[in-house]
Formats: sequence, structure tokens, C-alpha cells
Amino acid sequence: MWHDVRALNATAGALTALSVLACVASGVWWISQRPMFTLRSVRVESMYGLELQHVNELTVRNGVLGKIKGNFFTSDLDQVRNTFEAVPWVRKASVRREWPNQLIVQVEEHEALGTWGEDGRLLSVKGDVFTANLAEADEDHPLPAFEGPAGSEKEVLSRFAQLRGWFAPVRLVPTSISLSNRYAWTVKLDNGMSVELGREQDKNTLQARVQRLVSIYPQLVARLQEGRIDTIDMRYPNGLALSSASLAIPADATKPVKPVVKKPVKTTKHT
Repeated sequence: MWHDVRALNATAGALTALSVLACVASGVWWISQRPMFTLRSVRVESMYGLELQHVNELTVRNGVLGKIKGNFFTSDLDQVRNTFEAVPWVRKASVRREWPNQLIVQVEEHEALGTWGEDGRLLSVKGDVFTANLAEADEDHPLPAFEGPAGSEKEVLSRFAQLRGWFAPVRLVPTSISLSNRYAWTVKLDNGMSVELGREQDKNTLQARVQRLVSIYPQLVARLQEGRIDTIDMRYPNGLALSSASLAIPADATKPVKPVVKKPVKTTKHT
């Protein structure tokens, strides 16, 4: 090898190149550690240019800045993104660097549609379940309540939109929807009435049951007059069952009713 000039030149060239690369890498590392590249600020923006409703830019920035490791060059953007997405009301975040010492974070907020389950979580308009302050969510108006097995969030959300349309002809609005573990549906309406719709036999089962109820609902209300229907069970194929305080049977309703006998009235003719 020592007598092979070509091999010696190639080896020397490789070593020289490695030395240059090592010097360049050392120089880049040294420059990257300069104080000027220490992260000075993190700017929080709305992802779609909309005004942030629940995410306070100042509070979030100050709370997250201390958790970010590294500087402009060495900070892990995925770690920064995950940190921001752990903040209440943040659905999604994207992060980019801005020369020389700033990060720009764009966030998308959750938009709460209703509550989910009994543990204080919320359901967004996109079918995401998240945790946030309930007082902030229903500050404008009470939220509808949703419940269902894990993984059924988007199905319940879709059904809610359908039920709103199906009950619209009688001006009733769903305020609560529950899907049981046996996949039976129950909906509560804004007049306080709870409707058992049961399980789906096919894709038209629930719509047919609601339409049947809607078609006779005005008659039911007229019969009860001032009374309110508490529950209606629409799981019967050709009928329904309902309960209402106005339909309570009187205590003496089981006593036999005595017939009323009218005596003939005698009349006298005067001549």
C-alpha cells in the first residue's frame, strides 16, 4: 500500500475531507450555541386567521415557553407541537422557526358542541372529545348532552344533526342524545319529553319511528291539553307507549259506577 501512490493520495484526500467536515461541524455547533440563537419569544396565532375564543395567547406562551428545550436550531418542533396540543381548547398546532430566535405556533381551537358522558368532558363540532372548563363552554347557552360507547362520538354527532331535522316539523329540538352499550338510541327534547327510539333494524328504522311520532304528535298534545308528555316509547312496530302525569288514573276509578235511573215525571192536565 505504501508504494501505491494513487491509494495514498486517495487516503490523504479522504482524511482531509473528514478533517474539513469535522471543522465545519464544530464551527456550526459553536455558532448554534451563541446566545443570539436562544429562543426569545414564541408567537401564538390562530391557524385560520380567526380570533381565538378560549386560548389566551399570553397565558399559553408563558406557560409553555419554560417547557421548550433547546434553541433556535436544536429545539424539537414535534415536542413543541405536542406541548401546545396538550393545552386545553387546543385541537391542533403547527410550529415553524423564524430567524433568528423565535418560534411561530399556529393553533386550531376546539369548538364545543355539547358535553360527553358524565365525567365533564366536551364533544366538539368535529366529533373530538376533549377536556376543558365547562363554564367557558356554556357561557353563552346551555350545551346539549351526548353519551355513547367509546369510539361512537362521530356517529352520535351525525345522528344529532339528523334528529334536529326530523323533529323540526313539530318545532322540537334535541337537547340530549344517548347511545347505550347495546346501541339503543334515546333522545330528550327541549319540551322535557324523552323518546325511546331503540336499536336500528336497518338504515331507515329510526327515521321511520320519528316520522311516525311527528305525524301524531299534534293529536297527542291536543288530547293532553295542558299536560306534558314525560316519555314516549316508539319501539313498538305499530304503536307507542307514553307516560304523562296528566294520564294518572284517579284513586276511585276502579269503583263500579252506579247507573242513574230517571223517574218519569207525571203531568196533570187542567180543563
